[in-house]
Amino acid sequence: MEILWFLIALGLIFGVLGPYVLRRRGGGIRQVAPGSPDAADPEAYGFLRQEEQDVRLPGPDGDLLDVLDVVQATQDWRAASQLLKGTEKEGETRWQRVQAFAGAASLELAERPGAGGAWLRSWRAEAPKDPGGAQVYAEFLVQQAWRSSSAGAQDFRVILEEARAACEQAALLAPGDPVPYISELAVARGLAYPPEEFDRLWAKVIDRAPEHMGAHLAALHYWCGKWHGSREEADRFATSAAARAPRGSLLAALPLFAVFENRPELVLGDFYRTAVVTRAVEGALYAVHSARPDDPMLAHVRHLLVPFLMGAERWSEAMEMLVRVDGHVGALPWTLEEDPAAAYTAHRNLVVAGYEASGGSPATLRR
Repeated sequence: MEILWFLIALGLIFGVLGPYVLRRRGGGIRQVAPGSPDAADPEAYGFLRQEEQDVRLPGPDGDLLDVLDVVQATQDWRAASQLLKGTEKEGETRWQRVQAFAGAASLELAERPGAGGAWLRSWRAEAPKDPGGAQVYAEFLVQQAWRSSSAGAQDFRVILEEARAACEQAALLAPGDPVPYISELAVARGLAYPPEEFDRLWAKVIDRAPEHMGAHLAALHYWCGKWHGSREEADRFATSAAARAPRGSLLAALPLFAVFENRPELVLGDFYRTAVVTRAVEGALYAVHSARPDDPMLAHVRHLLVPFLMGAERWSEAMEMLVRVDGHVGALPWTLEEDPAAAYTAHRNLVVAGYEASGGSPATLRR
């Protein structure tokens, strides 16, 4: 498991000991007994308990969750097909829903090998020309490949080659839809497409959806040093996208994701106050405050801002992010941990402690 920050370890210690035991006094956060007058209480702000956090999505999508419940209860794919038919093809929501359906089928298969995800197999068999089913299946194969990456390089490559063919088939069924090409971006990373081939694939994406935040995040992985680029190439890709982003676009937050991808193994406190990090955080805050309230990628940016604002001890701003994302934790950085809900609530409780230590209270929190 990749190291997130040293604060994760600190936060998880406190998280295990109880959600109401944190308070920063006299220059440091210290542990107190649950129920103590000095204890910070996240529930006083309307925050949900750890076990109530939904790890499936970064933010609410009631229609998707309702359909997922129906599909998984009945093993009938038709509700999923109908939902995707009514979701615009160029937007972020369609991409997130395709990912969610594919992820649900992948998890079902992991839990019940050979039997889980039967609804997706039926969907492909009974409606082979359905663009939505083809896209979900292609993304399912991508996710299966990455889940199998620890089992052996050969299986990983075999499944990714199958995923590439599925992406091509899905693209033929929906010529103007960027989703099959966005799924292929993860294939390109795993199969190590040369830069020229990756650029041709990327051109197909931006021709169809030039401001697609999810696509830019997928492409950013390719350009990072741990894959097929470098810190400089990832920064250049992110800053270039942010510079050309129109007002209201969350692409202005892309440099923060580049900073996150390129972070050092051990992050010390001064890291959060460096010029590079501060500039990226300010860009992300600008993007958040100028974006449409219903932008489906807004929750992703708010989630990532939390640990950066916390590290810089910008408690009020961190709390503003938390009150808008609490309840759904299926986003970076929490999804890198084995227990995303525990990682999230540990950070959240520390932010509450810092906020109260700096004079904040439920009454002073801006919502």
